[in-house]
Amino acid sequence: MSTLDVNLRLPAGLVRLGVRLAGRWALDPRLPWEVQRRRLEQLSKGAPLPKGTTVVDTVLGGKPAEVVAGSGVGPGPTVLHLHGGGYCVGSPSVARSWAAHLSARAGCRVVLVDYRLAPEHPHPAALDDAAAAWEALRDEAPASSLVLSGDSAGGGLALALALRLRDAGQPLPAGLVLVSPWADLHADRGEPSELAERDVVLTPGWLLACANAYAAPSRWSDPAVSPLHGSLAGLAPMLIQAGTDELLAPDAERLAAAAGAAGVEVTYTTSPGLWHDFPLQAGLVAAADSAVRQAAWFVQQRAAP
Repeated sequence: MSTLDVNLRLPAGLVRLGVRLAGRWALDPRLPWEVQRRRLEQLSKGAPLPKGTTVVDTVLGGKPAEVVAGSGVGPGPTVLHLHGGGYCVGSPSVARSWAAHLSARAGCRVVLVDYRLAPEHPHPAALDDAAAAWEALRDEAPASSLVLSGDSAGGGLALALALRLRDAGQPLPAGLVLVSPWADLHADRGEPSELAERDVVLTPGWLLACANAYAAPSRWSDPAVSPLHGSLAGLAPMLIQAGTDELLAPDAERLAAAAGAAGVEVTYTTSPGLWHDFPLQAGLVAAADSAVRQAAWFVQQRAAP
């Protein structure tokens, strides 16, 4: 873990090139899942954290987790964040830098859950782990002080958890922060080809491999797997963030439209020319810092202390 006093902002084009090289090196469907996981972990370890950040290992709902808090963070909102990685790779370290920057700006603590991964643990293992973590946090604080968030596959997982809570009649989070959410495993990612060419992180082949590992194709239209196929009525207010140059941009746009049509309060921000999960490069890219500031504002507005 590294910390820094100031943001070391770099030109977006330079970071884009680095992200492309890293993505193609780590997220390759031709590689065994264990190799992909190890490579992604190596890339995540170097992400800088704001000075004064604390990261505490814990157990939440029976699963390993991290509690990330900025300097001076006291009692206040808690964000439960579910990391991305196509349900097959990734760990809390993937989102640790984003969590640290969010905590520093919003004065909240961010909890990152190390949920089980496919194909060893296909659906609904990840959803069950997320639900157990949520229940553990609910034992500590009211839902009105909790925000549920996720990036990429974690965004889809957070949305699926919100649907499960609603359908069970349980208290809902104060809000949902969804970064580049993967909300429809059934969608054909080969089209439009121009979008596939612009995405520097994801490829249609990798997403297809992840989808097959996570659930049988016959389940891809199940709202518990692809929450965009379910009713969104009655969900908490949402903040949806995405870049225009990512394969999952259509998911974010469709989700914003469907949620708004269902009467959900939605804030949808699309950032031109930016890549998948770009807010995770907070501290390096000015646009990522702006996205984190918006997420911090959302958390402060929605979650009561």
